[in-house]
Amino acid sequence: MILSMQNICKDYMRGRTSVPVLRDICLEMEAGDYVAIMGPSGSGKTTLMNLIGCLDKPTSGTYIFNNRDIMTRTDDQLATIRNKHIGFVFQNFYLLPNLSAQDNVALPLTYGDVPKKRRMELAEEALCRVGLEDRMNFRPNQLSGGQCQRVAIARAIVGNPRLLLADEPTGALDTASGDQVMEIFEQLNADGATILMITHEQAVADRAHRVYHLLDGRLGV
Repeated sequence: MILSMQNICKDYMRGRTSVPVLRDICLEMEAGDYVAIMGPSGSGKTTLMNLIGCLDKPTSGTYIFNNRDIMTRTDDQLATIRNKHIGFVFQNFYLLPNLSAQDNVALPLTYGDVPKKRRMELAEEALCRVGLEDRMNFRPNQLSGGQCQRVAIARAIVGNPRLLLADEPTGALDTASGDQVMEIFEQLNADGATILMITHEQAVADRAHRVYHLLDGRLGV
């Protein structure tokens, strides 16, 4: 089991008022799963992604990730979990503009005390997996949107994470580039990657093995 969420709730304080955002979320994923979560704007998708990715903690419920009780972890422990076990892919890429593709991909490994030579080797391998072996020395402003997203995917997988978490990964791309990115996710899953994708696009969700719908803070099939 990669993750198990049971009766997860998340509230935010607005002044003195507690505002519920997520209610009784239950979700389980095993190694090799490919899951999509759909929902309209304001449904709680970003909040749920932050909880799954250990960027925030639930208000109540039980969250076990990689055999760790997330509810009892400190902020430093959560940061270590994110760095070692979760790969993030975002709609807007979040690449550093002054770094090459290879340096961008290698960056997360610097926080894990990986020697520089090995970091660059692993970054090269990850870029080859997404078909960018001929763009390793290019900076983001020299790449197309689809290529930037592929760099972001390479960065997410370079540390061989237990979970690949993708938030609207095709949202900023044209149709052709989006299809290429989705083909990469499908190949990564075929190679054994566990993927959870958050999207509002039905065509994107349909390529996953299992689809959930988030509406008004509640998760269902």
